[in-house]
This record gives sequence, C-alpha cells and structure tokens, in this order.
Amino acid sequence: MRRRANKYDDGASNTEIKIGHCNPYSGPASAYGVIGKAIDGYWKMANDKGGINGRKIKFITLDDGYSPPKAVEVVRQLVEQEKVLCLFNTLGTPSNTAIHKYMNAKRVPQLFVATGASKWGKPKEFPWTMGWQPDYHTEGVIYAKHILATVKDPRIAVLMQNDDYGKDYYGGLRDGLGKNVDKIAKHVTYEVTDPIVDSQIIQLKDSGANVFLNVTTPKFAAQAIRKAADIGWKPAHYLNNVSSSVAAVLKPAGYENGQGIITAAYLKDPTDKQWDHADDMILWREWMAKYNPGANVNDGFNVYGYAAAYTMHKTLEQCGNDLTRANVMKRAANLRKLAVPLLLPGITVNTSPTDYYPIQSERLQRFKGETWELFGEVMSNEST
Repeated sequence: MRRRANKYDDGASNTEIKIGHCNPYSGPASAYGVIGKAIDGYWKMANDKGGINGRKIKFITLDDGYSPPKAVEVVRQLVEQEKVLCLFNTLGTPSNTAIHKYMNAKRVPQLFVATGASKWGKPKEFPWTMGWQPDYHTEGVIYAKHILATVKDPRIAVLMQNDDYGKDYYGGLRDGLGKNVDKIAKHVTYEVTDPIVDSQIIQLKDSGANVFLNVTTPKFAAQAIRKAADIGWKPAHYLNNVSSSVAAVLKPAGYENGQGIITAAYLKDPTDKQWDHADDMILWREWMAKYNPGANVNDGFNVYGYAAAYTMHKTLEQCGNDLTRANVMKRAANLRKLAVPLLLPGITVNTSPTDYYPIQSERLQRFKGETWELFGEVMSNEST
C-alpha cells in the first residue's frame, strides 16, 4: 500500500523548510538584534540533530532597522523571492503593523511575532498572524492593579513610544485604573528617531508624579533610568517587560540606578540564581556555549529567542509531512499546554482557532543588586 504523498507549499520540500525573519540588527532598537542571532543558533542546533521530521531548516534573517518601510521591503523579498514557507518572530510593533495586511492577503503565516501588541490576537480579521508573548494591554492592567494596591495616593507619570506599542500599554494602564484614571498626572511620548528622552523625564518629574511607568525600547529605557537618577527623581518605577534585559538595559543604566524597579516576567531570567540548577537553564547554557558563543549569557533576549524558536519547532514538528501554509497555521492554533523551556513554572503555551494569544500569564519581579527577584503569584489575563 502506497503511503500518502507529502503536501508542500512554497518553502518546503522533502529535505528543507525555509523560514523568513526580519529584525533590527541596526537602528534605534538594535539591542533586539540579539534575538535574531539566538534564533539562528537554535536552528543550527536543530539541524545538527537531524532537523524537523528529517528536513533541515533554512533560516533567512534580514535587517529592517526597526523601520516600517524597510520591513515591507525585506518581507516582500522573503515572500516573493526567497519564497519562505512562513515568517517567524518578526520583531517590533511598527514593523509588523506595516506587513500585517500584506501577509494576510498573501496567506502566508506571520507566526509568533516578537511584539505584545493586542492586535496580533484577532483570528477573525487576520487569520494568518499570531502573537507569542503576553500582550501589552494585559501587562498595563497588571501594573495598574499593583500601583493601586501598593502606592498611597499615586500620581502616575508615563513615558511611551508614540505608536501602537506605546498606546497598548497606556490603554491597559487606563483600563486597569478604572475609576482611578485621574491618578495619571502626566504622560509624554517620544519618537523612535529621537536621540534622547532627557527632556521628557524632566517634564515627568516636574509633574509631581510619585509613580513612573516606563514604556520604552532598551536604548531609551536605559536613558530614562539614568536620567531619573541624575535629577534625583525617585518614583515607584515600573518598566515594561520588553526592556527588562539586565545586560541590555539595567547594566548600561547603572545597577545602582535600577534598584527597586518592577517589571512583569514570563521567562526565567539568566541572572536569577534560583534557576542555576534547573534542567532547562543548564541545557540553555550548554547551547549558548556551543551555538551562540560570544553572546552575553546575562542578556534575557537570548532566552527569549530560544524559547520562541522552540515553540516554532514544535509547531512544525506537528505538521508532519503536510507542510502547507494552511496546516502550519492550523497546528499553531492548536497548541495545548505546551511546556516550553525557560518559561516560568506554571506558565505554558496555549492556543485555539479562536485564541491567538499563546502566553497569557506573568509574574512581577523587582530589581535588586544585579538581578531580578520574582514575587507574588502567577497572574493571567483572566485574573486581571
């Protein structure tokens, strides 16, 4: 009896699966370039172990400089010239927004995007796009709840990037505050093309605020932490998760300036010694030494890249020999309690055809010394 023929779309064959990716290896968000390099190292490891169902991964990653027009250009190249099976973990809300409609019109999976904007979880309108990390709106709600519970008479100052990424966090904060939305004393924005945010920090201090929500990418996050210290402003400081890397943000800002900052987490931080003897962290460090040598082991973006790539690996593995784009999306939308290495205990990946938010839980952590310390319980979208 003959076995069923394999099914392929562009980018897949008996021997290979082509995955496309773009990342800001240059430009104002170049700290995130670490993620693309980590993902590349993950696929090298996977290929050394025989690939996925006997097929080697060809990972094509291009620099978009965190520029939406450049993202459109390189993604067209990936889809129309390289003919990739799917895009994976393309980074940044502005860049992914620029390619969102194009990817869905082309019916090419735009999977596990590296941005927590809430728009990536809308399968009815955009069935070919799916997020990965917790969404920014939910994280904003979590911060609001914590502020109201712990800060007496809060007066909140917000610094945010002037785009959908910033607006998602700000919207979550406002929703979480509810009838206390008047506790926001001041909110100011910056553009990704701005050189510094010093004037914004001065404005926020002058508002009399005693709470600071810092919604910035790594370069500006480090600047904001440092400037607040320079001018003697010491609010209760909340830092968005996407800038929580110790190596890329807290160290450049000065460890002494980051003491007490609070952020939300869903991944194990490599500087947190409680994970030193965890099996997944031991394996990750071995992988770093072999496949990502020279990269900073204190940079949480290397953890992020590995965990996201594992999720993509498992999705493709479940496709078997049906490597059509429709089946890739079908499998991505049917992940049930997937245990992904380096996620915090109690957090798993879950999707369904109507739920495109794979990770919906986080814990709070506070910066102390030269590392993050977790506190409190796992909080999910439902609990907020």
